[in-house]
Amino acid sequence: MIVVTGGAGFIGSVAIWRLNQLGYDKIIVVDELRSKEKWKNLNGLKFVDIYHKKEFYEQIVQERLPLSIDAIIHLGACSATTERDADYLVQNNYRYSLELVKYCLPRRARFIYASSAATYGGGEFGYDDNEEELEKLRPLNMYGYSKHLFDLWLRTNHLSNKVVGLKYFNVYGPNEYHKGDMRSVVHKAFEQIRDTGKVTLFKSYKDEYKDGEQKRDFIYVKDAVDMTLYFLEHREKSGLFNVGTGQARTWNDLVSAIFTSLNKPVNIEYVDMPEELHGKYQYFTEAKMDKIRETGYEKEISSIEKGVDDYIKNYLLKDQFIAY
Repeated sequence: MIVVTGGAGFIGSVAIWRLNQLGYDKIIVVDELRSKEKWKNLNGLKFVDIYHKKEFYEQIVQERLPLSIDAIIHLGACSATTERDADYLVQNNYRYSLELVKYCLPRRARFIYASSAATYGGGEFGYDDNEEELEKLRPLNMYGYSKHLFDLWLRTNHLSNKVVGLKYFNVYGPNEYHKGDMRSVVHKAFEQIRDTGKVTLFKSYKDEYKDGEQKRDFIYVKDAVDMTLYFLEHREKSGLFNVGTGQARTWNDLVSAIFTSLNKPVNIEYVDMPEELHGKYQYFTEAKMDKIRETGYEKEISSIEKGVDDYIKNYLLKDQFIAY
């Protein structure tokens, strides 16, 4: 049995979709659906049961889960970089992960979890997924710090080589519609272009970057999921790995790809960045991909032009979910 936490969410639902394609259907979904529309992400997927995240946590902690678990792919978390309730993030992102890995290890169940590129902070020490450098990192927000705490706990307890941690960079793609302000710029820009014919981007507040020339490593969700499930099928591999493209691209590049896919002229307006983001904004991210490649991962990674075009033409324009 494979457990996917956050299974109704963005990356989680796409992971289940890909698992189904690979022949896996003995899957347990763990999530919190509430009144949002993300239940639609499960429509058409094959799985055997669904647990509320609190129920699953309680059964894990009390060791009364009535299942034989082969693997947990832990993608559930509060991913809002603007969340200010630090206690909530510690419990939901750090403590929850801690109990899951403590459950898996003595049972020899595979544990794959989502870390984040937000753990790299402003990038002062680069973007090298080297566990030896973890103590140097200084995340810029509490979300990144909650992820960093768990990475550090594994290293301190000499467990990094028994699990797989994945530092996702800027992921975009189908099934993210429910994430509100945490949706990718691709989804937001698509709606802006559809409704107004233009896109707004934040101005730059650093002399070395022109407006819209801030750079991020944008990765299509299908590629991110392929890297994730690579470690499910190659259980001899372990450690902490970046999940990105290895090539930083500008916001201007990204939105230009959207305009091109929609066959519309590029029309960008630069607006002031909210004051509260000034000290927490990453101007550059670029995943170093040598480590995952050295494990034997050889699949080609989509360019933003290719990924954006697939997302827009096969999902956004058709108002489709990936399971359909």
